[in-house]
Amino acid sequence: MSYVAVRVRGHFAVRREIDQTLVHLRLDRPNHAVVVPKNDSYEGMLRRSRDWVAYGEIDAATLEAMLRGRARLAGDKPLTDEYVQKHSSHASIEALAKAVASGSAKVTDVEGLKPVFRLNPPRRGYGGNKRHYPLGALGSWGPDINGLIRRMV
Repeated sequence: MSYVAVRVRGHFAVRREIDQTLVHLRLDRPNHAVVVPKNDSYEGMLRRSRDWVAYGEIDAATLEAMLRGRARLAGDKPLTDEYVQKHSSHASIEALAKAVASGSAKVTDVEGLKPVFRLNPPRRGYGGNKRHYPLGALGSWGPDINGLIRRMV
């Protein structure tokens, strides 16, 4: 099982310890997303930054759409099946997405793949970026995060 975290809010009035947590998560700008494994360390980091990010469990289909649409290589080139097959132990983007979503692989297993996804703002908006889910966009979404990610890809 893996989590996806999306930075929702900007830089204004961020406490130093939360800013450092966001830097460790590689969430430097709004609408940037990362896929992290489900473990105690990352869960603690996500709980600490819950007032600035939206996060939840990602499924393989959403991760595949994210890899095909928004994953970038060095030089801002898109990710292809041929590149994944040549530079990792996975046969295709679909196989990589299934392995990452199940927690048996990481996005960084593909050599040259950037770990941060630069997403578009969501269609129909966040629904408020100062309240927690389900009234707004912040905090833990659980499996419902897949709908938000699909609106951003």
